Amino acid sequence: MDDDEGRLIVGLIDTSQFQRLRRIRQLGLGHFAYQGAEHSRFTHSLGAYHLSTRILAKLGNDYQISLEDRTAVRVAALLHDIGHGAFSHVVESILGFHHEDFTIAAVLSDATGVGQLLRKYSDELPGRVADIIRGNFRPMALAQLVSSQLDVDRMDYLLRDSLMTGVKYGVYDLEWIIRSIEINTTDDHLFVSAPGIYAVEDYLQARYYMFRQVYFHRTLRAAEMMLHSLFRRAFKLYSEGGDVWFAKGTVFEKLLGGDPPTLEQHLATDDSDFLFHIKQWQGSTDKILADLANRFLNRRLLRAFDLDMPDEARPRFIAAVREAAERAGLDPEHYVLEDTAGNVAHNFYIRDDANPKNQIYVEDGYARPQIREISEVSAAVRGLQLGYRIHRLCFPTELQDEVLKLYHA
Repeated sequence: MDDDEGRLIVGLIDTSQFQRLRRIRQLGLGHFAYQGAEHSRFTHSLGAYHLSTRILAKLGNDYQISLEDRTAVRVAALLHDIGHGAFSHVVESILGFHHEDFTIAAVLSDATGVGQLLRKYSDELPGRVADIIRGNFRPMALAQLVSSQLDVDRMDYLLRDSLMTGVKYGVYDLEWIIRSIEINTTDDHLFVSAPGIYAVEDYLQARYYMFRQVYFHRTLRAAEMMLHSLFRRAFKLYSEGGDVWFAKGTVFEKLLGGDPPTLEQHLATDDSDFLFHIKQWQGSTDKILADLANRFLNRRLLRAFDLDMPDEARPRFIAAVREAAERAGLDPEHYVLEDTAGNVAHNFYIRDDANPKNQIYVEDGYARPQIREISEVSAAVRGLQLGYRIHRLCFPTELQDEVLKLYHA
């Protein structure tokens, strides 16, 4: 890295857009389940940048990588999350946007500090960084370092989330992976040399178990479901002219009305803005909104119950729980919620022949090595292709005894 690039990186970190990431928790509502999970998107982004620098240094020993490409990859790794909304992915799903769209817009904008610094450094740099995040940058192998199934984003968050939650599921041999990453210059993609295949198996298994045990944790998911329910109620009240407080003239007025925020408004919003409004909603004359806000803030979360029963029995059981909620004076539309999640490529590694960028390739054999997609070589990875799904019912804890009776009836 030359001095000019070093000054660019420091300048990008000092922008308001990047500093905002200090106020967005990396694991969203993960602290409801894991008390130590208070880390931010800021520290994760620095970690992704650090890993990109290390891997580029390794690859640079054996492959020709231009200074311009190295800079673009490192900057993209640093900035890949600046478009995230409050509570990371949770509010993203509530409001229906994708953080990468805001990241790309921030990078390309002449109005953001990030965009201005990139353009000052090089007229081409904003577009190159945006292309890496979109996934259409060439060489593709370098773009894969930032966005693929084996990228610096996942490499960092697995180890960081594992450390901060206190679990061991996300631990894998990072050093072996870095040592083993190579570039297939003929087909333009990354691959892992034969000695590193076990480290990649370890990495994919770590990812699998982190989703099963941490990212799909009952308490975390119950908190997310409650936040969804809380905002559905707020949206409904706003549309009907009900008692839902908001700071007039701010982004919240647009959000409650279903209007997308501007780039400037989005990049000025973080976890604290949402928490502030939820605190105000505790005083609403609408009993449902006030109660949900109070429960959320004081961690009186819904109970998440696995629907461990034949598929045909689930509708009848769910209907019975909804009736029990009504008898208790609780609106089932807001207090009895189904939670489903499962096999998508973002969660688990799934072979995708139509999209080479999102496949992991490894070197098979030593005497006459071939480069093959990892599930062709590894029985362990083939087993992970089965994935994992959850189907839970969330309801207030005061209904727990009645729900258990219904389940065992």
